[in-house]
Amino acid sequence: MASAPTSSPSSLAAEARAKQAPYLSVVIPVFNEQENLRALHQAVSDVMAGFNKPYEIIYIDDGSTDPSLTILKEFQAKDPHVVVIEFSRNFGQHAAIFAGFDQSRGQIIVTLDADMQNPPEAIPSLVHAIEAGYDVVGGWRENRQDTLFRRLASRVVNKIISWSTGVRLRDYGCMLRAYRREIVQQICKCSEISSFIPALANTFAKQIAEIEVPHRDRTQGRSKYSLVRLIRLNFDLMTGFSLLPIQAISAFGLFVAITGIGFSLFLFIRRLIIGPEAEGLFTLFAILFAFIGIQILALGIIGEYVGRIYNEVRKRPRFVIKEVYRG
Repeated sequence: MASAPTSSPSSLAAEARAKQAPYLSVVIPVFNEQENLRALHQAVSDVMAGFNKPYEIIYIDDGSTDPSLTILKEFQAKDPHVVVIEFSRNFGQHAAIFAGFDQSRGQIIVTLDADMQNPPEAIPSLVHAIEAGYDVVGGWRENRQDTLFRRLASRVVNKIISWSTGVRLRDYGCMLRAYRREIVQQICKCSEISSFIPALANTFAKQIAEIEVPHRDRTQGRSKYSLVRLIRLNFDLMTGFSLLPIQAISAFGLFVAITGIGFSLFLFIRRLIIGPEAEGLFTLFAILFAFIGIQILALGIIGEYVGRIYNEVRKRPRFVIKEVYRG
């Protein structure tokens, strides 16, 4: 008669710790990162083991078309700390983080990119800052290894978010961030389709900190943020967190209207004094085209707000989970 297989004491202890309510949750969105996943998982596991507290690692497969999901399932089969969320298709990085937040159980939740540019070894610094009393702690990438275009685009995004939210931080684009459980619960209550989580978290947090974290050059894979996605992100930020853009356009429109009336009066008086003249015709055309361009810009900003309203009233889900793999 065959005897039942037995587990080693060390594996039983690991499973027992995994079943406890975790103190730390690490949320990692994944999209076509097969080259980085094994090194990433090893690094995150080593860091988490150093805390000597219950933890979980939540991977969200955001519709990967490479073997990323297969690799994540291997992690989940071998490691009781791992949870894998499979999306039905690609919904985007922030939708993946929302899904990870929904499934997380930790008192402190850390988000991390899967590209290994922000080393997991920086996680303890963020956790210690949360334990010191902060609600949200963001990473600030020192000595960024990205291209000049990416650095300039990131600087513009940071300026826009700081202007829109009123919270000035150096690096909103760094996904290596830590949150208290209470902040994550408030974020999960927000139902808007398009949202930027670092900016959204700052609307609920009282104590916010930012610490320096290392930044590495991407050695495997390629960035998922193209120029088009960065432009779309900027429009989402401008229209999603503030009415200032449309208010600024309204104020500028009032200024243009007053200026136009004054200029018309000036031309009328000049015609009465000097008489008909053909000079300045092209100048008037230039001014007219400038005003038309401003009107089109204003119409585009209004359209962004209308489009957001349209997306929200349809009540479509932010993401669709195909399956959750949990030990």
